[in-house]
Amino acid sequence: MPGTPDITLIGGGIMGLLSARELALAGLTVTVLERQKIGREASWAGGGIMLPLYPWRQDPSITTLVNASLTLYPTLTETLHSETGIDPEYLTSGLLITENPDYPTAQQWCQRNHTPVESAPESLLSRLNGPFDQPLWLPDIAQIRNPLFIKALKADLHAKKVTLLEDCELQGLRCKNNQITALATSQGTLPVNHLALTTGAWSGQLWQNLQPSAHASTLNVQPLKGQMLIFDSPQGLLDPMILAGDRYLIPRKDGKILAGSTVEKMGFDKTTTAQAKQSLTDFALNLLPDLKPYPITHHWAGLRPGSPNGIPIIGLHPTLNNLSINCGHGRSGLIMAPASARLLTDLICQRTPLVDPSPYQLNAQTL
Repeated sequence: MPGTPDITLIGGGIMGLLSARELALAGLTVTVLERQKIGREASWAGGGIMLPLYPWRQDPSITTLVNASLTLYPTLTETLHSETGIDPEYLTSGLLITENPDYPTAQQWCQRNHTPVESAPESLLSRLNGPFDQPLWLPDIAQIRNPLFIKALKADLHAKKVTLLEDCELQGLRCKNNQITALATSQGTLPVNHLALTTGAWSGQLWQNLQPSAHASTLNVQPLKGQMLIFDSPQGLLDPMILAGDRYLIPRKDGKILAGSTVEKMGFDKTTTAQAKQSLTDFALNLLPDLKPYPITHHWAGLRPGSPNGIPIIGLHPTLNNLSINCGHGRSGLIMAPASARLLTDLICQRTPLVDPSPYQLNAQTL
């Protein structure tokens, strides 16, 4: 279709923006549709730890995407900083994990995946309240500041002539002969050459609402609510990230300390609650008593795209010839995003894939 972009992506979070960037770098024309503002959902709300929580407890296919992404991130963030002037604050701050009952398994995972591991420094442990159970110090783990990363990506895509349509809600699909031909949106009808869904926590709902009856199926992606808060603390109060149980503290470059996060199955409710705020506050102040003098300046919630076992769905639709999907990354979307975007682009462009695509394929079993 003349004047129609080669690729139309629905969803303007980190997964959609990085996918759009990879597709543009491959020489394709790209349009991104976002029902609200770019990057304002889970992509903005996340903590930014460059490691899944306890990766040795997760499926090896997740580690594959994590390792591939970690090889891409340094150059990606340096390029974005130099070309846009926006620093995503990709910082190697290290990660202390306070309790590791599966310590031998963790050590083996770190060794296999070339992740340096050391004994936890006493100077750090002495400032924290336990309990401690075989604490693990990973000095090379980095973090990124999600809102700045999104801001840099958005500026980069504008420079690459990618069209970003904000406040553009999808209302329906038009299909003919196993092809999606057009989208009905709040901004009018848009013709389609190839459609990619990067719709995060909304992927399952969107699929259910828009999937043509001839191809009726279920995309098993559900929203997982996470609440977080941030303390207005000074630089130097805490340097490394701390993971204790299922929660963490993340010190930012400016000294502010983020505490997170809850994991709640509450549908699409993003309301913050006093109960969660109190729970996160108690966790943070108990773990790091030095935080007590400093106020909480912000409390927010986001929705993560949960999928079975946390394994994302990346690939081409088995029957709709011009539809692909990149979603379902759970709590680890940020750390898997660069490799997931590259893999999606490889599949669309019929290039040799960055990693084996078979664990992430969209087929009758994953639908």
